[in-house]
Formats: sequence, structure tokens, C-alpha cells
Amino acid sequence: MGLSKTEDYTKSQNDLASLAKALGHPARIAILQFLAERKSCVCGDIVDELPLSQSTVSQHLKELKNAGLIKGDIDGPSVCYCIDTKAITKAKKMIDDLFTVVQINCC
Repeated sequence: MGLSKTEDYTKSQNDLASLAKALGHPARIAILQFLAERKSCVCGDIVDELPLSQSTVSQHLKELKNAGLIKGDIDGPSVCYCIDTKAITKAKKMIDDLFTVVQINCC
């Protein structure tokens, strides 16, 4: 089976797929929940909270940041992460729109 051709799909479909991929690991969900509770924190705080190594947490943070769900500000030797509220609002709308269409067109 060949590679999927993302250019064959709409921007909206590709954006939603990227979001789903970013949310597709329970560690990333846990990180988002942790950040939502704390408002912001450094990577070390997340490492202390989750049963993951620092490098694994960093990789998950990178995926969430690439998807635009979180922001990171450099503060000396550490990075302070927080949820990007505009991106979360957009993500909620994308998911709502998908399931609204599915419900309307369901047999």
C-alpha cells in the first residue's frame, strides 16, 4: 500500500487529521490536562507528574507544540509551556463540525 497523499484532501481534513494525530497518545492527553490545571509549567514539572522520562516528555511536548495546541516561552535554561487557548477553541470547533456532519448524514 502506498503513502497517503495529503494533497488529495482539503485543508480542513488535513488540519483535523493533524489534530487527531497530536491527540492520539494518552501521554499527550495527560500533558494537556496537566497544563490546563496548572495554567503553565516547565518540562521538569511534567516529568515529575508523569511516569515518563524527560526525553519522552520533551518529544510529546514537541508534537503538541507542532500541532499548535501549546506554546512554549524560553525562560533561561528552561521552557515554560502553556495551552494555546485560541488553538484549543479552533480544535473544539473542528471536532464539533465533524460530528455535526456525521450526525446529520447518519442513516
